[in-house]
Amino acid sequence: MKKRKLKTTRWDVVEHLKTEDDMANYLEAVIEDGNPAVISAALGDIARAKGMTQIARKSGLGRESLYKALSTEGNPEFTTILKVVKALGLKIHVEAA
Repeated sequence: MKKRKLKTTRWDVVEHLKTEDDMANYLEAVIEDGNPAVISAALGDIARAKGMTQIARKSGLGRESLYKALSTEGNPEFTTILKVVKALGLKIHVEAA
């Protein structure tokens, strides 16, 4: 029997973030997980879905620095997170555990 090679493609969440609700639900799920690196990366995913240049302009931050800060290796300051969330048109909601 001849072995067939399995063809795979890279999965990118950005392709599935089409609406504001998609983006908000994604961020909410990631925040529930509680991993700061994953939260930063999720904000980066949402920013890429909306357009990193547009988000950089709205937040007043550099596009290149946003790519770096909002990656799994990034470590953005909280002020950066707040600026990005606002530029994305999202709100962070807190409730009692």
